[in-house]
Amino acid sequence: MSNINHGSALDGRVFWPSIAVILGVTIPLALFPESGNLIIKQLFGFATGNFGWLYLIAGLGTVVFLLWLALGRYGHVRLGRAEDLPEFSYFSWVAMIFCGGIGIAIANWAWVEPIYYFDGPPRGLASHSKEAAEWALAYGQFHWGLTPWAFYCLPAIPIAYSMYVRRQPGVRLSVAARGILGDKANGWLGILLDTVVVFGIVGGVGTSLGLAVPLVSTMASNVLGLQPSFGFDMVILCLWTGLFGLSVWFGLSKGIKILSDINVYLAVLLLLFVLAIGPTLIIINGWSNSFGLMVNNFVQMSLWTDPIAKGSFPQDWTIFYWAWWIAYAPMMGLFVARISRGRTIRELVFAELIWGSLGCWVFFAVWGGYALDLQLSGALDVSAILNQQGIPATVLAILQTMPMANLVIVVFILLCFVFLATTLDSAAYVLASVTSRELSGYEEPRRWIRITWALLLAVVGIGLIKVGGLKAVQTSTIIVALPLIPVLGILAWSLLRMLEQDFGKRLSSPTLTVDSVASSSQSAAAAEGSHYAYGAAPSPAAPLSSNQ
Repeated sequence: MSNINHGSALDGRVFWPSIAVILGVTIPLALFPESGNLIIKQLFGFATGNFGWLYLIAGLGTVVFLLWLALGRYGHVRLGRAEDLPEFSYFSWVAMIFCGGIGIAIANWAWVEPIYYFDGPPRGLASHSKEAAEWALAYGQFHWGLTPWAFYCLPAIPIAYSMYVRRQPGVRLSVAARGILGDKANGWLGILLDTVVVFGIVGGVGTSLGLAVPLVSTMASNVLGLQPSFGFDMVILCLWTGLFGLSVWFGLSKGIKILSDINVYLAVLLLLFVLAIGPTLIIINGWSNSFGLMVNNFVQMSLWTDPIAKGSFPQDWTIFYWAWWIAYAPMMGLFVARISRGRTIRELVFAELIWGSLGCWVFFAVWGGYALDLQLSGALDVSAILNQQGIPATVLAILQTMPMANLVIVVFILLCFVFLATTLDSAAYVLASVTSRELSGYEEPRRWIRITWALLLAVVGIGLIKVGGLKAVQTSTIIVALPLIPVLGILAWSLLRMLEQDFGKRLSSPTLTVDSVASSSQSAAAAEGSHYAYGAAPSPAAPLSSNQ
Protein backbone atom coordinates (compact mmCIF):
# COMPACT_ATOMS: atom_id res chain seq x y z
CA MET A 1 0.00 0.00 0.00
CA SER A 2 1.22 3.49 -0.73
CA ASN A 3 2.33 5.67 2.13
CA ILE A 4 -0.76 7.47 3.37
CA ASN A 5 1.13 10.76 3.60
CA HIS A 6 2.17 10.68 -0.05
CA GLY A 7 -1.00 10.67 -2.09
CA SER A 8 -1.16 12.04 -5.60
CA ALA A 9 -0.79 15.73 -6.42
CA LEU A 10 -3.54 18.32 -6.64
CA ASP A 11 -5.62 18.06 -9.81
CA GLY A 12 -6.15 21.62 -10.98
CA ARG A 13 -8.63 20.49 -13.65
CA VAL A 14 -11.18 19.81 -10.90
CA PHE A 15 -9.91 22.05 -8.07
CA TRP A 16 -9.95 25.42 -9.85
CA PRO A 17 -13.31 25.02 -11.65
CA SER A 18 -14.80 23.93 -8.30
CA ILE A 19 -13.42 27.02 -6.55
CA ALA A 20 -14.72 29.19 -9.41
CA VAL A 21 -18.24 27.72 -9.11
CA ILE A 22 -18.27 28.09 -5.32
CA LEU A 23 -17.16 31.73 -5.50
CA GLY A 24 -19.40 32.41 -8.49
CA VAL A 25 -22.45 31.36 -6.47
CA THR A 26 -21.57 32.54 -2.96
CA ILE A 27 -20.20 36.02 -3.76
CA PRO A 28 -23.31 37.25 -5.66
CA LEU A 29 -25.53 35.79 -2.93
CA ALA A 30 -23.46 37.63 -0.32
CA LEU A 31 -23.54 40.94 -2.24
CA PHE A 32 -27.18 40.75 -3.34
CA PRO A 33 -28.91 38.53 -0.77
CA GLU A 34 -32.50 39.61 -1.44
CA SER A 35 -32.52 39.23 -5.22
CA GLY A 36 -30.33 36.13 -4.97
CA ASN A 37 -32.71 34.51 -2.50
CA LEU A 38 -35.67 35.30 -4.75
CA ILE A 39 -34.07 33.69 -7.81
CA ILE A 40 -33.00 30.62 -5.86
CA LYS A 41 -36.49 30.20 -4.37
CA GLN A 42 -38.05 30.43 -7.83
CA LEU A 43 -35.66 27.81 -9.19
CA PHE A 44 -36.29 25.53 -6.23
CA GLY A 45 -40.06 25.97 -6.58
CA PHE A 46 -39.80 25.08 -10.26
CA ALA A 47 -37.70 21.98 -9.56
CA THR A 48 -39.86 20.59 -6.76
CA GLY A 49 -43.19 21.78 -8.15
CA ASN A 50 -42.74 20.34 -11.65
CA PHE A 51 -40.51 17.38 -10.90
CA GLY A 52 -41.61 16.38 -7.41
CA TRP A 53 -42.94 13.11 -8.80
CA LEU A 54 -39.48 12.35 -10.20
CA TYR A 55 -37.80 12.77 -6.81
CA LEU A 56 -40.38 10.41 -5.28
CA ILE A 57 -40.05 7.75 -7.98
CA ALA A 58 -36.27 7.98 -7.72
CA GLY A 59 -36.50 7.37 -3.97
CA LEU A 60 -38.67 4.28 -4.14
CA GLY A 61 -36.80 2.98 -7.18
CA THR A 62 -33.45 3.29 -5.40
CA VAL A 63 -34.70 1.30 -2.40
CA VAL A 64 -36.07 -1.47 -4.64
CA PHE A 65 -32.90 -1.59 -6.77
CA LEU A 66 -30.58 -1.91 -3.77
CA LEU A 67 -32.67 -4.64 -2.15
CA TRP A 68 -32.66 -6.55 -5.46
CA LEU A 69 -28.90 -6.07 -5.73
CA ALA A 70 -28.16 -7.19 -2.15
CA LEU A 71 -30.48 -10.19 -2.15
CA GLY A 72 -29.73 -11.27 -5.71
CA ARG A 73 -26.86 -13.04 -7.41
CA TYR A 74 -24.46 -10.09 -7.09
CA GLY A 75 -24.88 -9.72 -3.33
CA HIS A 76 -21.75 -11.79 -2.57
CA VAL A 77 -19.45 -9.88 -4.89
CA ARG A 78 -16.59 -8.55 -2.81
CA LEU A 79 -15.58 -4.92 -3.25
CA GLY A 80 -11.92 -5.80 -3.62
CA ARG A 81 -9.61 -8.63 -4.55
CA ALA A 82 -9.22 -11.81 -2.50
CA GLU A 83 -6.31 -10.32 -0.55
CA ASP A 84 -8.29 -7.18 0.36
CA LEU A 85 -9.43 -7.56 3.96
CA PRO A 86 -11.72 -4.95 5.59
CA GLU A 87 -9.69 -1.96 6.72
CA PHE A 88 -11.82 -1.25 9.82
CA SER A 89 -13.73 -3.26 12.39
CA TYR A 90 -17.44 -3.67 11.70
CA PHE A 91 -18.37 -1.33 14.57
CA SER A 92 -16.00 1.44 13.46
CA TRP A 93 -17.06 1.01 9.83
CA VAL A 94 -20.76 1.41 10.67
CA ALA A 95 -19.96 4.28 13.06
CA MET A 96 -18.13 6.21 10.33
CA ILE A 97 -20.97 5.59 7.86
CA PHE A 98 -23.61 6.81 10.31
CA CYS A 99 -21.75 9.82 11.70
CA GLY A 100 -20.55 10.97 8.29
CA GLY A 101 -24.03 10.77 6.82
CA ILE A 102 -26.18 12.25 9.58
CA GLY A 103 -23.99 14.60 11.57
CA ILE A 104 -25.41 17.52 13.50
CA ALA A 105 -28.75 17.52 11.65
CA ILE A 106 -30.30 14.78 13.74
CA ALA A 107 -29.36 16.60 16.96
CA ASN A 108 -31.69 19.38 15.77
CA TRP A 109 -34.50 17.61 14.04
CA ALA A 110 -35.04 14.53 16.20
CA TRP A 111 -36.37 16.78 18.98
CA VAL A 112 -38.56 19.14 16.95
CA GLU A 113 -39.56 17.52 13.65
CA PRO A 114 -42.44 15.51 15.19
CA ILE A 115 -43.73 18.79 16.65
CA TYR A 116 -43.75 20.36 13.18
CA TYR A 117 -45.80 17.42 11.91
CA PHE A 118 -48.08 17.68 14.94
CA ASP A 119 -48.74 21.35 14.09
CA GLY A 120 -49.13 20.81 10.32
CA PRO A 121 -49.99 17.13 9.83
CA PRO A 122 -50.19 15.24 6.52
CA ARG A 123 -53.14 13.40 4.99
CA GLY A 124 -55.65 16.18 5.78
CA LEU A 125 -55.56 15.41 9.51
CA ALA A 126 -56.60 17.99 12.07
CA SER A 127 -53.75 19.87 13.72
CA HIS A 128 -52.94 18.75 17.29
CA SER A 129 -55.23 15.71 16.99
CA LYS A 130 -54.44 12.22 18.29
CA GLU A 131 -54.05 11.00 14.71
CA ALA A 132 -51.66 13.85 13.98
CA ALA A 133 -49.54 12.78 16.97
CA GLU A 134 -49.34 9.19 15.71
CA TRP A 135 -48.35 10.20 12.18
CA ALA A 136 -45.87 12.78 13.51
CA LEU A 137 -43.60 10.04 14.80
CA ALA A 138 -44.18 7.85 11.72
CA TYR A 139 -43.15 10.57 9.26
CA GLY A 140 -40.03 11.36 11.26
CA GLN A 141 -38.91 7.76 10.84
CA PHE A 142 -39.94 7.74 7.18
CA HIS A 143 -37.98 10.86 6.24
CA TRP A 144 -34.84 9.62 8.01
CA GLY A 145 -35.09 5.92 7.16
CA LEU A 146 -34.67 3.57 4.23
CA THR A 147 -34.92 6.03 1.35
CA PRO A 148 -32.28 8.54 2.55
CA TRP A 149 -29.82 5.76 3.26
CA ALA A 150 -30.58 4.18 -0.12
CA PHE A 151 -29.65 7.48 -1.81
CA TYR A 152 -26.41 7.48 0.19
CA CYS A 153 -25.65 3.85 -0.63
CA LEU A 154 -26.26 3.79 -4.37
CA PRO A 155 -23.20 5.78 -5.53
CA ALA A 156 -20.93 4.06 -2.99
CA ILE A 157 -21.13 0.65 -4.69
CA PRO A 158 -19.98 1.57 -8.24
CA ILE A 159 -17.31 3.89 -6.79
CA ALA A 160 -15.95 1.13 -4.54
CA TYR A 161 -16.19 -1.39 -7.37
CA SER A 162 -14.17 0.79 -9.73
CA MET A 163 -11.55 1.48 -7.03
CA TYR A 164 -11.07 -1.95 -5.50
CA VAL A 165 -12.18 -4.50 -8.12
CA ARG A 166 -11.11 -2.81 -11.33
CA ARG A 167 -8.34 -0.76 -9.67
CA GLN A 168 -9.18 2.35 -11.68
CA PRO A 169 -7.31 5.44 -10.43
CA GLY A 170 -9.34 8.38 -9.16
CA VAL A 171 -11.71 8.62 -6.17
CA ARG A 172 -14.45 10.35 -8.15
CA LEU A 173 -17.97 9.95 -9.43
CA SER A 174 -16.74 10.33 -13.01
CA VAL A 175 -14.49 7.27 -12.62
CA ALA A 176 -17.39 5.16 -11.33
CA ALA A 177 -19.47 6.25 -14.34
CA ARG A 178 -16.77 5.13 -16.78
CA GLY A 179 -18.71 1.93 -17.49
CA ILE A 180 -21.21 4.13 -19.37
CA LEU A 181 -19.30 7.33 -20.19
CA GLY A 182 -16.15 5.57 -21.40
CA ASP A 183 -13.32 7.95 -22.27
CA LYS A 184 -15.66 10.93 -21.84
CA ALA A 185 -15.23 10.44 -18.08
CA ASN A 186 -11.69 11.81 -18.51
CA GLY A 187 -12.83 14.88 -20.45
CA TRP A 188 -14.99 17.91 -19.81
CA LEU A 189 -18.06 15.81 -18.97
CA GLY A 190 -16.22 14.09 -16.11
CA ILE A 191 -14.80 17.39 -14.87
CA LEU A 192 -18.28 18.95 -14.93
CA LEU A 193 -19.70 16.04 -12.95
CA ASP A 194 -16.95 16.21 -10.32
CA THR A 195 -17.26 20.01 -10.06
CA VAL A 196 -20.99 19.71 -9.35
CA VAL A 197 -20.18 17.13 -6.68
CA VAL A 198 -17.69 19.49 -4.99
CA PHE A 199 -20.23 22.33 -5.00
CA GLY A 200 -22.87 20.04 -3.51
CA ILE A 201 -20.54 18.99 -0.71
CA VAL A 202 -19.64 22.59 0.17
CA GLY A 203 -23.31 23.54 0.18
CA GLY A 204 -24.13 20.53 2.33
CA VAL A 205 -21.51 21.47 4.86
CA GLY A 206 -22.89 25.00 4.82
CA THR A 207 -26.24 23.59 5.92
CA SER A 208 -24.58 21.68 8.74
CA LEU A 209 -22.82 24.85 9.91
CA GLY A 210 -26.03 26.83 9.65
CA LEU A 211 -27.80 24.34 11.91
CA ALA A 212 -24.96 23.74 14.32
CA VAL A 213 -23.56 27.16 15.16
CA PRO A 214 -26.85 28.74 16.42
CA LEU A 215 -27.75 25.56 18.33
CA VAL A 216 -24.44 25.23 20.19
CA SER A 217 -24.17 29.00 20.65
CA THR A 218 -27.56 29.05 22.39
CA MET A 219 -26.64 26.08 24.59
CA ALA A 220 -23.16 27.33 25.52
CA SER A 221 -24.40 30.88 26.17
CA ASN A 222 -26.95 29.50 28.62
CA VAL A 223 -24.37 27.41 30.46
CA LEU A 224 -21.78 30.23 30.60
CA GLY A 225 -24.25 33.03 31.31
CA LEU A 226 -23.31 34.93 28.13
CA GLN A 227 -25.32 36.68 25.44
CA PRO A 228 -25.26 35.07 21.98
CA SER A 229 -23.29 37.16 19.49
CA PHE A 230 -21.52 36.86 16.15
CA GLY A 231 -18.17 36.92 17.95
CA PHE A 232 -19.21 34.01 20.16
CA ASP A 233 -20.42 32.14 17.05
CA MET A 234 -16.98 32.60 15.50
CA VAL A 235 -15.26 31.28 18.63
CA ILE A 236 -17.38 28.14 18.40
CA LEU A 237 -16.69 27.80 14.68
CA CYS A 238 -12.94 28.16 15.26
CA LEU A 239 -13.03 25.41 17.90
CA TRP A 240 -14.89 23.19 15.44
CA THR A 241 -12.39 23.94 12.71
CA GLY A 242 -9.53 22.99 15.00
CA LEU A 243 -11.22 19.73 16.00
CA PHE A 244 -12.12 18.47 12.55
CA GLY A 245 -8.90 19.88 11.11
CA LEU A 246 -6.90 17.67 13.47
CA SER A 247 -9.09 14.70 12.58
CA VAL A 248 -8.51 15.28 8.86
CA TRP A 249 -4.77 15.73 9.47
CA PHE A 250 -4.47 12.35 11.17
CA GLY A 251 -6.51 10.64 8.43
CA LEU A 252 -8.97 7.77 8.46
CA SER A 253 -7.57 5.34 11.02
CA LYS A 254 -6.16 7.77 13.61
CA GLY A 255 -8.60 10.65 13.19
CA ILE A 256 -11.98 10.08 11.58
CA LYS A 257 -12.44 6.54 12.93
CA ILE A 258 -11.67 7.51 16.53
CA LEU A 259 -13.92 10.58 16.41
CA SER A 260 -16.79 8.50 14.98
CA ASP A 261 -16.40 5.85 17.70
CA ILE A 262 -16.54 8.56 20.40
CA ASN A 263 -19.58 10.04 18.71
CA VAL A 264 -21.52 6.78 18.84
CA TYR A 265 -20.69 6.20 22.52
CA LEU A 266 -21.83 9.71 23.46
CA ALA A 267 -25.04 9.39 21.44
CA VAL A 268 -25.93 6.02 23.00
CA LEU A 269 -25.26 7.43 26.47
CA LEU A 270 -27.60 10.38 25.96
CA LEU A 271 -30.28 8.25 24.29
CA LEU A 272 -30.29 5.76 27.18
CA PHE A 273 -30.46 8.61 29.68
CA VAL A 274 -33.50 10.19 28.01
CA LEU A 275 -35.17 6.80 27.68
CA ALA A 276 -34.58 6.11 31.38
CA ILE A 277 -35.74 9.45 32.80
CA GLY A 278 -38.55 9.95 30.30
CA PRO A 279 -41.88 8.14 29.87
CA THR A 280 -40.14 4.90 28.87
CA LEU A 281 -43.25 2.83 28.13
CA ILE A 282 -44.87 5.65 26.14
CA ILE A 283 -41.71 6.08 24.07
CA ILE A 284 -41.45 2.35 23.31
CA ASN A 285 -45.16 2.03 22.47
CA GLY A 286 -44.98 5.15 20.31
CA TRP A 287 -42.02 3.74 18.40
CA SER A 288 -43.76 0.41 17.82
CA ASN A 289 -46.95 2.10 16.64
CA SER A 290 -45.23 4.61 14.37
CA PHE A 291 -42.96 1.94 12.88
CA GLY A 292 -46.03 -0.13 12.03
CA LEU A 293 -47.70 2.88 10.39
CA MET A 294 -44.60 3.57 8.31
CA VAL A 295 -44.10 -0.03 7.16
CA ASN A 296 -47.78 -0.51 6.34
CA ASN A 297 -47.93 2.71 4.30
CA PHE A 298 -44.37 2.86 2.96
CA VAL A 299 -45.22 2.72 -0.76
CA GLN A 300 -48.08 5.20 -0.43
CA MET A 301 -45.93 7.62 1.60
CA SER A 302 -43.12 7.23 -0.93
CA LEU A 303 -45.29 8.28 -3.88
CA TRP A 304 -47.83 10.65 -2.28
CA THR A 305 -48.07 13.99 -4.10
CA ASP A 306 -51.51 15.05 -2.75
CA PRO A 307 -52.75 15.95 -6.28
CA ILE A 308 -56.42 16.51 -5.41
CA ALA A 309 -56.30 18.49 -2.18
CA LYS A 310 -53.03 20.07 -3.38
CA GLY A 311 -51.64 20.39 0.11
CA SER A 312 -48.02 21.48 0.47
CA PHE A 313 -46.88 18.73 2.85
CA PRO A 314 -45.22 16.47 0.20
CA GLN A 315 -43.36 19.43 -1.33
CA ASP A 316 -42.41 21.02 2.00
CA TRP A 317 -41.17 17.83 3.57
CA THR A 318 -40.80 14.62 1.54
CA ILE A 319 -39.69 16.10 -1.77
CA PHE A 320 -37.50 18.66 0.00
CA TYR A 321 -35.82 15.89 2.00
CA TRP A 322 -35.37 13.63 -1.01
CA ALA A 323 -33.73 16.50 -2.90
CA TRP A 324 -31.46 17.15 0.05
CA TRP A 325 -30.39 13.51 0.43
CA ILE A 326 -29.70 13.26 -3.32
CA ALA A 327 -27.57 16.41 -3.23
CA TYR A 328 -25.52 14.97 -0.38
CA ALA A 329 -25.36 11.44 -1.85
CA PRO A 330 -22.17 11.88 -3.94
CA MET A 331 -20.19 12.99 -0.90
CA MET A 332 -21.44 10.04 1.14
CA GLY A 333 -20.92 7.65 -1.76
CA LEU A 334 -17.29 8.70 -2.14
CA PHE A 335 -16.59 8.54 1.59
CA VAL A 336 -18.32 5.20 2.19
CA ALA A 337 -16.65 3.68 -0.87
CA ARG A 338 -13.23 4.69 0.46
CA ILE A 339 -13.79 2.95 3.83
CA SER A 340 -15.53 -0.17 2.44
CA ARG A 341 -12.63 -2.10 0.89
CA GLY A 342 -13.08 -5.82 1.42
CA ARG A 343 -16.81 -5.66 2.18
CA THR A 344 -19.39 -7.39 0.00
CA ILE A 345 -22.17 -5.55 -1.83
CA ARG A 346 -24.67 -7.17 0.51
CA GLU A 347 -22.74 -6.04 3.59
CA LEU A 348 -22.62 -2.48 2.32
CA VAL A 349 -26.32 -2.31 1.43
CA PHE A 350 -27.40 -3.79 4.75
CA ALA A 351 -25.01 -1.59 6.74
CA GLU A 352 -26.57 1.55 5.29
CA LEU A 353 -30.21 0.54 4.93
CA ILE A 354 -30.50 -1.40 8.19
CA TRP A 355 -27.99 0.12 10.62
CA GLY A 356 -28.24 3.65 9.21
CA SER A 357 -32.04 3.62 9.32
CA LEU A 358 -32.14 1.97 12.74
CA GLY A 359 -29.81 4.60 14.17
CA CYS A 360 -32.07 7.41 12.96
CA TRP A 361 -35.21 5.62 14.11
CA VAL A 362 -33.84 5.33 17.64
CA PHE A 363 -33.12 9.08 17.77
CA PHE A 364 -36.61 9.97 16.58
CA ALA A 365 -38.30 7.39 18.79
CA VAL A 366 -36.53 8.49 21.98
CA TRP A 367 -35.90 12.21 21.54
CA GLY A 368 -38.94 12.86 19.37
CA GLY A 369 -41.14 10.74 21.60
CA TYR A 370 -39.91 12.60 24.68
CA ALA A 371 -40.63 16.01 23.12
CA LEU A 372 -44.06 14.95 21.85
CA ASP A 373 -44.98 13.61 25.28
CA LEU A 374 -44.06 16.97 26.84
CA GLN A 375 -46.46 18.60 24.38
CA LEU A 376 -49.32 16.12 24.84
CA SER A 377 -49.05 15.99 28.62
CA GLY A 378 -48.95 19.76 28.96
CA ALA A 379 -45.60 19.69 30.77
CA LEU A 380 -44.11 22.05 28.15
CA ASP A 381 -45.71 23.87 25.24
CA VAL A 382 -43.04 22.81 22.79
CA SER A 383 -45.09 23.95 19.81
CA ALA A 384 -45.39 27.53 21.06
CA ILE A 385 -41.67 27.82 21.81
CA LEU A 386 -40.80 26.36 18.41
CA ASN A 387 -43.06 28.78 16.52
CA GLN A 388 -42.02 31.84 18.51
CA GLN A 389 -38.32 31.30 19.26
CA GLY A 390 -37.02 28.72 16.77
CA ILE A 391 -35.21 25.40 16.99
CA PRO A 392 -32.21 26.22 19.27
CA ALA A 393 -34.40 27.74 21.97
CA THR A 394 -36.82 24.81 21.71
CA VAL A 395 -34.10 22.17 22.12
CA LEU A 396 -32.72 24.10 25.10
CA ALA A 397 -36.19 24.26 26.72
CA ILE A 398 -36.66 20.50 26.23
CA LEU A 399 -33.29 19.69 27.80
CA GLN A 400 -34.07 21.96 30.77
CA THR A 401 -37.02 19.74 31.69
CA MET A 402 -34.63 16.88 32.52
CA PRO A 403 -32.92 16.04 35.82
CA MET A 404 -29.36 17.44 36.07
CA ALA A 405 -30.25 19.75 33.22
CA ASN A 406 -26.96 21.67 33.18
CA LEU A 407 -24.92 18.47 32.98
CA VAL A 408 -27.19 17.12 30.24
CA ILE A 409 -26.75 20.34 28.26
CA VAL A 410 -22.96 20.12 28.56
CA VAL A 411 -22.99 16.50 27.31
CA PHE A 412 -25.33 17.52 24.49
CA ILE A 413 -22.97 20.35 23.47
CA LEU A 414 -20.09 17.88 23.40
CA LEU A 415 -22.16 15.49 21.30
CA CYS A 416 -22.98 18.30 18.85
CA PHE A 417 -19.30 19.20 18.56
CA VAL A 418 -18.29 15.64 17.76
CA PHE A 419 -21.31 15.06 15.49
CA LEU A 420 -20.51 18.02 13.28
CA ALA A 421 -16.77 17.33 13.34
CA THR A 422 -17.36 13.81 11.97
CA THR A 423 -19.35 15.27 9.08
CA LEU A 424 -16.86 18.06 8.39
CA ASP A 425 -13.79 15.84 8.49
CA SER A 426 -15.50 13.37 6.13
CA ALA A 427 -16.38 16.24 3.78
CA ALA A 428 -12.84 17.69 3.82
CA TYR A 429 -11.40 14.23 3.22
CA VAL A 430 -13.70 13.58 0.25
CA LEU A 431 -13.06 17.03 -1.23
CA ALA A 432 -9.32 16.41 -1.00
CA SER A 433 -9.76 13.02 -2.67
CA VAL A 434 -11.89 14.34 -5.53
CA THR A 435 -9.40 17.14 -6.25
CA SER A 436 -6.35 14.84 -6.18
CA ARG A 437 -4.92 13.52 -9.43
CA GLU A 438 -5.54 9.79 -9.98
CA LEU A 439 -5.65 8.91 -6.28
CA SER A 440 -6.02 5.17 -5.75
CA GLY A 441 -8.32 3.57 -3.22
CA TYR A 442 -5.23 2.48 -1.30
CA GLU A 443 -3.90 6.01 -0.74
CA GLU A 444 -4.97 8.99 1.32
CA PRO A 445 -4.89 12.49 -0.18
CA ARG A 446 -1.96 14.66 0.79
CA ARG A 447 -2.28 16.38 4.13
CA TRP A 448 -1.90 19.89 2.78
CA ILE A 449 -4.82 19.33 0.40
CA ARG A 450 -6.95 18.00 3.27
CA ILE A 451 -6.13 20.98 5.49
CA THR A 452 -6.71 23.40 2.61
CA TRP A 453 -10.26 22.13 2.21
CA ALA A 454 -10.83 22.17 5.97
CA LEU A 455 -9.88 25.85 6.08
CA LEU A 456 -11.88 26.66 2.93
CA LEU A 457 -14.99 25.09 4.46
CA ALA A 458 -14.54 27.19 7.59
CA VAL A 459 -13.99 30.41 5.61
CA VAL A 460 -17.04 29.83 3.41
CA GLY A 461 -19.10 29.06 6.52
CA ILE A 462 -17.97 32.22 8.33
CA GLY A 463 -18.62 34.42 5.31
CA LEU A 464 -22.09 33.06 4.64
CA ILE A 465 -23.14 33.23 8.30
CA LYS A 466 -21.91 36.83 8.47
CA VAL A 467 -23.79 38.09 5.41
CA GLY A 468 -26.84 35.88 5.81
CA GLY A 469 -26.39 34.04 2.52
CA LEU A 470 -26.33 30.57 4.02
CA LYS A 471 -29.97 29.71 3.33
CA ALA A 472 -29.67 30.58 -0.36
CA VAL A 473 -26.58 28.40 -0.77
CA GLN A 474 -28.37 25.52 0.96
CA THR A 475 -31.31 25.86 -1.41
CA SER A 476 -29.11 26.21 -4.50
CA THR A 477 -27.32 23.03 -3.45
CA ILE A 478 -30.63 21.18 -3.32
CA ILE A 479 -31.48 22.42 -6.83
CA VAL A 480 -28.39 20.46 -7.95
CA ALA A 481 -30.27 17.32 -6.92
CA LEU A 482 -32.48 17.43 -10.02
CA PRO A 483 -29.68 16.79 -12.57
CA LEU A 484 -28.12 14.34 -10.11
CA ILE A 485 -31.12 12.00 -10.47
CA PRO A 486 -30.06 10.85 -13.97
CA VAL A 487 -26.48 10.70 -12.66
CA LEU A 488 -27.60 8.14 -10.07
CA GLY A 489 -29.22 6.21 -12.91
CA ILE A 490 -25.98 6.29 -14.90
CA LEU A 491 -24.04 5.00 -11.88
CA ALA A 492 -26.49 2.13 -11.39
CA TRP A 493 -26.30 1.25 -15.08
CA SER A 494 -22.51 1.47 -15.04
CA LEU A 495 -22.38 -0.86 -12.03
CA LEU A 496 -24.62 -3.45 -13.68
CA ARG A 497 -22.52 -3.40 -16.86
CA MET A 498 -19.31 -3.92 -14.89
CA LEU A 499 -20.85 -6.72 -12.82
CA GLU A 500 -22.22 -8.42 -15.92
CA GLN A 501 -18.89 -8.19 -17.71
CA ASP A 502 -16.89 -9.50 -14.76
CA PHE A 503 -19.24 -12.00 -13.14
CA GLY A 504 -22.45 -12.36 -15.12
CA LYS A 505 -21.71 -15.40 -17.30
CA ARG A 506 -19.92 -17.20 -14.50
CA LEU A 507 -22.80 -16.73 -12.10
CA SER A 508 -25.26 -18.16 -14.60
CA SER A 509 -23.10 -21.26 -15.07
CA PRO A 510 -23.36 -24.22 -12.67
CA THR A 511 -19.58 -24.15 -12.29
CA LEU A 512 -16.98 -21.39 -12.42
CA THR A 513 -13.77 -21.57 -14.41
CA VAL A 514 -10.52 -21.16 -12.49
CA ASP A 515 -8.01 -18.64 -13.89
CA SER A 516 -10.40 -17.49 -16.58
CA VAL A 517 -8.85 -14.67 -18.55
CA ALA A 518 -11.17 -11.72 -19.02
CA SER A 519 -11.16 -10.08 -22.40
CA SER A 520 -10.10 -6.50 -22.75
CA SER A 521 -13.69 -5.46 -23.21
CA GLN A 522 -14.63 -7.06 -19.93
CA SER A 523 -12.40 -5.19 -17.54
CA ALA A 524 -9.88 -2.42 -17.31
CA ALA A 525 -7.59 -4.72 -15.36
CA ALA A 526 -7.46 -7.21 -18.22
CA ALA A 527 -6.56 -4.41 -20.59
CA GLU A 528 -3.52 -3.75 -18.41
CA GLY A 529 -2.40 -7.37 -18.75
CA SER A 530 -3.79 -8.76 -15.49
CA HIS A 531 -6.42 -11.46 -15.16
CA TYR A 532 -9.24 -12.53 -12.89
CA ALA A 533 -9.07 -15.82 -11.04
CA TYR A 534 -12.29 -17.30 -9.76
CA GLY A 535 -12.69 -19.89 -7.07
CA ALA A 536 -15.58 -22.21 -6.39
CA ALA A 537 -19.21 -21.34 -6.93
CA PRO A 538 -20.38 -18.43 -4.78
CA SER A 539 -21.87 -19.15 -1.38
CA PRO A 540 -22.69 -17.03 1.69
CA ALA A 541 -19.44 -18.17 3.29
CA ALA A 542 -17.32 -17.42 0.22
CA PRO A 543 -18.00 -13.97 -1.27
CA LEU A 544 -17.04 -13.49 -4.88
CA SER A 545 -13.82 -11.58 -5.40
CA SER A 546 -11.55 -10.66 -8.25
CA ASN A 547 -7.94 -11.80 -7.98
CA GLN A 548 -5.06 -10.27 -9.80
